[in-house]
Amino acid sequence: MNNTNWLKRLGPGFVTGAADDDPSGIATYSQAGAQFGFNTLWTVVFTYPLMVGIQLISARIGAFSGHGLATNIGRHYPRWLLIMIVVMLLVANTINIAADLVAMGDAVTLILGGPHHVYALLLGVISLALQIWIPYDRYVAVLKWLTLSLFSYVGTAFAIHIDWAEVLSRTVLPHARLDHDYVTMIVAIFGTTISPYLFFWQASQEVEEQRRAPREDALKRRPEDAADGVARIGFDTCVGMGVSNVVAFFIMLTAAITLGQQGVTDITSSTQAASALKPVAGSLASMLFSLGIVGSGMLAIPVLAGSVAYAMAGTFNWSNSLEHPPARSVKFYGIIGIATLLGALIALSPVNTIEALFWSAVINGVAAVPVMVLMMLLAINPDVMGSYTVGRTVKVIGWCATFAMGSAVIALIVG
Repeated sequence: MNNTNWLKRLGPGFVTGAADDDPSGIATYSQAGAQFGFNTLWTVVFTYPLMVGIQLISARIGAFSGHGLATNIGRHYPRWLLIMIVVMLLVANTINIAADLVAMGDAVTLILGGPHHVYALLLGVISLALQIWIPYDRYVAVLKWLTLSLFSYVGTAFAIHIDWAEVLSRTVLPHARLDHDYVTMIVAIFGTTISPYLFFWQASQEVEEQRRAPREDALKRRPEDAADGVARIGFDTCVGMGVSNVVAFFIMLTAAITLGQQGVTDITSSTQAASALKPVAGSLASMLFSLGIVGSGMLAIPVLAGSVAYAMAGTFNWSNSLEHPPARSVKFYGIIGIATLLGALIALSPVNTIEALFWSAVINGVAAVPVMVLMMLLAINPDVMGSYTVGRTVKVIGWCATFAMGSAVIALIVG
């Protein structure tokens, strides 16, 4: 496979995986590393196949059925269940957008100085303008380039001394604990890694990709393209989830070495982590970390807002596509605007974003479990997938991911 083909095969899965490392996720990973050192690094190895499995299923549902998740759920399951899921998605994603904008505004202030609220609002408006006015093919290219910002966290780690033998040892054989704080952190990592907005986004992006195909038809009606479609989705998703977990690994590692070993164990935001890095790792590491926050937020906010818009459009049968000009899909773009601007307004308010993020994680976790169950059922339904229902391996991994997420939600609620 030459370089051109390699790059062309990276699409929805690559962007989805990268968007998983948003500023609120960065805060979670930073706290994990600062508080527990190397003893949470194992989670990125454990969650990788689970992420790949469940995102493969969402992508295949979109590609082979020709419709997003909301449309498929609405056609095969009770409407009240779909509406309940979509409302939870809207609430959770709007809170997440607000928290991300706060972190991005704070990060710009760390670099340039000035009013963080103004930066947060400005970044929200810029993100919304990009989604509305840039055509899909160019917009996706922008999102792909934004993924490069995530590698600032890899660069930050290599700016400090690391005992790689110990890192490997503790990743494979962690000093796991069963106390409340450790279990809560593991649940938080699961919650920020496997989220329903990622399912809705990747499935809908596969539909967008198919609209650009010569026949503009679902893969189940294009058997000559099915094998290549499965291969492309597999490669794209494996790489995308790999990028997500590698970045998460290096954020935890950097925080463990620079913060945890210096006794800084209480990190409540990504920008606090960036600030704390400066005295122990230098200005360059702090700046790289801050730039990564801004870049990751600019990548994640369109995915958060877009996934809600696709879900609402599928629920109420609205015209929807980022290929369409705004006048052709007014309600679809309206939801993107409402979610983004409402998030910006929350970011300007005195709301406690850390507490809000906790409840966002709870809502996301509660919503994720029924969505994952429904996805597993859709993926084996010939009415949805034609003769391309998912095979045994993908089914096993998908159900394992569903069980793991369900267990995490129970632990979060009980804890």
